[in-house]
Amino acid sequence: MDTSGTTYSGLAWAQTRKPETQSTVIQWPDATSGGLEGATSDKVPTLDPELSRGTSELAMQYPDPNAAPPAYGREPEELVKDYLTALRVHAERILRHKLPATALASTPLEFVLTVPAVWSDGAQASTRRCAEKAGMGTGSSLHIITEPEAAAMYALDAMDPHNIQVGDTFVLCDAGGGTVDLISYKVSALKPSLRITEAAPGSGSLCGSTFLNRIFHKFLEEKFSDDPNWDDDVLEEAMKRFEVTVKRSFSGNVDDEYQIPVPGLRDSVRRGVRRGRLRLTGSMVNAIFEPVVREIITLVHGQIEATEADVKAVLMVGGFSQSVYLRDRIRQAVASQGVEVMQSPNGWTAIVRGALMRGLTSTNCNFTAVKISGRSARKSYGTELQYSFNEATDDVGRRTWSDFEGRWMIHKMQWFIEKGVIVEENKPKRFNYACHYLARGPPPPAINDTVWMCADNEHLGPSTYNDARVRQLVRVGADISRIPPNKIPKVHGADGRLYWEIDFSIEVTCYSGYTTYELIHDNVNYGPVASEYV
Repeated sequence: MDTSGTTYSGLAWAQTRKPETQSTVIQWPDATSGGLEGATSDKVPTLDPELSRGTSELAMQYPDPNAAPPAYGREPEELVKDYLTALRVHAERILRHKLPATALASTPLEFVLTVPAVWSDGAQASTRRCAEKAGMGTGSSLHIITEPEAAAMYALDAMDPHNIQVGDTFVLCDAGGGTVDLISYKVSALKPSLRITEAAPGSGSLCGSTFLNRIFHKFLEEKFSDDPNWDDDVLEEAMKRFEVTVKRSFSGNVDDEYQIPVPGLRDSVRRGVRRGRLRLTGSMVNAIFEPVVREIITLVHGQIEATEADVKAVLMVGGFSQSVYLRDRIRQAVASQGVEVMQSPNGWTAIVRGALMRGLTSTNCNFTAVKISGRSARKSYGTELQYSFNEATDDVGRRTWSDFEGRWMIHKMQWFIEKGVIVEENKPKRFNYACHYLARGPPPPAINDTVWMCADNEHLGPSTYNDARVRQLVRVGADISRIPPNKIPKVHGADGRLYWEIDFSIEVTCYSGYTTYELIHDNVNYGPVASEYV
């Protein structure tokens, strides 16, 4: 069972014994009766309380007029948990209508959630916590995958295999309602199944199709706010027509005209209002689209450049990607580079379909689908360690005295994953610790540390020291009480005192939409490490 979408949510399901039979949910509860006789749709509007996913120039310039106010009374995580709970309950209700009761009762459910790739690690982890609280599973039974990766799995699987060769590079543009995510892949193998590797760190921004609505909303407010008959009802009618008709049909023709209902407003030649309708010209619509489309084209150019390869095609998925105008503008922008632009079939549901495929590959070894060999790290990740101070090369202002070592030491960053490096799921990274504590009693029950990140937007390479370019990512707490005390030795320091010497490793495994941390000592895995994202 898969759920996806930040502006609209989609559901799809399949049985592992019949992986080739995949179904998307198109029935949603009626707002009045709660029955399934409501309007059918591939997706349903998602509650979207801005889960700490960052911002963009468009988001700051055109804030969401429908965002929950600060006094709403509940935390975003509580709202998301409630929404995901309702989505799970609806999914189970659909399955009860589709499957025999005995089969459903004996079949464990596994959920796959998708998250935007532009969300921070903390926001992705927060989504996972919400899903766990919503009853969607825990541990390995709950899968998280980024939206562009899910979309890529479906879009490349749907392509004509004769048009794909080893070495081909594709840029996937997932243009949705709230976010636009880009990611590029290079084909590394065709048999026994199509295998791809990320060609460059992904990119993205908050510049999805809902920003067209925000811009149009601002356009209306500026034009009519002084009209005594202007109110929320008139605004709602106008926004509905823009969403259903104008936004979806605009092709870039500035000579087109649209009639927007504004019931009750006074006729005005200057404002273009006659008989309760606003005349909206193609050039006006073009001006609404322009800042959003321009931002997306910039992202596409940046992703193509980051691949440092000859890109074969830009594959467009997501609801906004079905816009003819957006497709044509991107096509014009990359034509000189010889790059094709293709819209994926089932573009609006490509993510939910791809996520379902990903879930099936992890539970059914006979199900063949696109496989991701590795992902390109979007940031550098590391810890701060002590090194011997070198007067010739190190910053004297950063040195500290160590009683145990009996000499000057200095803290430097150790980056166990560097930006742009390909990270494989089946090859976890380890960072090692050698800690010394005065042996005044038993060993400390826990050791806490911080994992840091460096975005390196300046392309200078990750920082040597913990400076302004380095940010906290997550605090990890290793419960070393699980390590038998007789395996923790005592050693004498340079000051003659006894110290506990605790050598251990934290193993980091990076998945598509989340990361796990585990405690390793003497090559024994002592299980998960507590992690708290900053």
